[in-house]
Formats: sequence, structure tokens, C-alpha cells
Amino acid sequence: MASTPKDLQRLAHLMDASIPVPFTHKRIGIDGILGIIPGIGDGIGALLSTYIIARAARMGVPRVLLLRMAANVGIDTLVGTIPLVGDLFDMAWKSNLRNMQLLDRHLRDPEQ
Repeated sequence: MASTPKDLQRLAHLMDASIPVPFTHKRIGIDGILGIIPGIGDGIGALLSTYIIARAARMGVPRVLLLRMAANVGIDTLVGTIPLVGDLFDMAWKSNLRNMQLLDRHLRDPEQ
């Protein structure tokens, strides 16, 4: 039974949940912060998120799972481009953590 690589877990956490939001139990990551930068922020976030997908591909993850992971990042990026609403969505969607859950589930039980 394989587990997800620690460096990918750290990247997903950094991107989606590394910063506590004061006076709440919520956390955001640098992906949410990058999304605030007009024009390039969502693109930079998508590039960093794509690294997780590329590593999953090198690990031999099935194409259908890679497509689901890409869809998570695509939704995050596309909706994230909408001013204000997209930024709030970006902070809640957490595509990298979703993708790590998909990858972890696959590595624990590849037949699933």
C-alpha cells in the first residue's frame, strides 16, 4: 500500500490551507492569495497545481483520475477569474487538497 509523497502533501497544504483566517476556524493557502492578483494570479496558481497532476501522471495514475484532477484545477482557475466572487470561491474550493485526496485514495486501493 503506497501513500502520497510528503512533498506533494506539503505543496497541497501550502496552496490551500497553510494560512489561518483570524477569528475563524478556516484556513486558506497561497492559491487564494495569488488569485487576488489581477490577470496573472490564477494562472500562477494553476501552474503550481499542475505540478501535482504531472507527478501523479509519472506515478502511473490512470488517465480518468488525471482528468478529474485537471477538472478540479480547471474549475478553480476558471471561476477564480471572476472578480471577488471568484476569489472567495478559490479560497473555498481547495482543488489541491481535493486532488491529494483522489491521489491518496488511488494509491491505497488502485482497483477502486
